[in-house]
This record gives sequence, C-alpha cells and structure tokens, in this order.
Amino acid sequence: MCGGCVDTEYPERGTTCLEGGSFLLNFVGCAQCGRRDFVLLGNRAATGLRGGEESVSYDHLCKNCHHLIAHHEYTFSVVDDYQEYTMLCLLCGRGDDSISVLPDDPRQTTPLF
Repeated sequence: MCGGCVDTEYPERGTTCLEGGSFLLNFVGCAQCGRRDFVLLGNRAATGLRGGEESVSYDHLCKNCHHLIAHHEYTFSVVDDYQEYTMLCLLCGRGDDSISVLPDDPRQTTPLF
C-alpha cells in the first residue's frame, strides 16, 4: 500500500461503505509512474456468509504500471436485528453503518413520555 498515491490516508467516510469501486477524489496519482488515471481493481476475493459474515477484499492498482495503491476490505454481517457494514481502505477510507432489518428502526423512535 502506498501513502504517496493518496491525498489523505484512511479518510473518515461516515456511513459510506463501498463493496466495489474506488474513491477517486482521494487519488492524487501513482507514486511509481507519476500518472493520474483510472484505478483498476484486482485480486478480488469474496467469502460467503461464514458465521453470519460476508467479506469482500480487493486491491486498487495503477492502470498504467499496476503499482499497488491500496488494499480494500469490506464486511457485512447481521447482528441481532441490524445489518452491519464496515469498510477499511487506504484510498477509500474508513466507514461503518448499521441498518435495522425491522420496518421501524427502534433507535429512531421517539419516546411518548
């Protein structure tokens, strides 16, 4: 992974969790060849629901010289009544989200009294 290719290492992305793709606004150019072009995705590996968790990982590579820019990790799991998402990547950043599987999220209800 290369800190010279990105503007900010592991930027905070809030609830944004990418299962695929790249955060190109954070890509300043390849530190190896000096070009700023599209980013390839390589070495993609997905594991199914292993213990209730799905995991996707892949590498961000320079389109021109195949320099490794960053390694991307994405996970999805169901915990109690919530879907949990996480992302960790030097280029795309850190993000996590939790969404209720129920029609009305108990965390969003307002107390009556």
